[in-house]
Amino acid sequence: MHGHGEYKVPGGKLVVADVAIAAGRMVEVALSGDFFLEPDTALAAINAALHGQSSGLEQAALTGIIERALPPGTRMFGVNAEGFAVAVRRAIDAGEGT
Repeated sequence: MHGHGEYKVPGGKLVVADVAIAAGRMVEVALSGDFFLEPDTALAAINAALHGQSSGLEQAALTGIIERALPPGTRMFGVNAEGFAVAVRRAIDAGEGT
């Protein structure tokens, strides 16, 4: 199953999540949008941390995974960990048809 989710962070930028789900796990995660992250490796770290995680995780758990995945000193412009989590949760829900 594939899902697509979007979330506009209040006062911030658009976050887009495309997620592939197999056997209840996120097997592909691609986050994008009009936000900025420093260092550039932060986005890849988030995608990698979500890969393999259960598609049943609630938004708060996703937020925690994302926060722990961020390289030390990461700076986010127009987005936050919760915004990523909302977009991912929406993509999962869309992919699972709920």
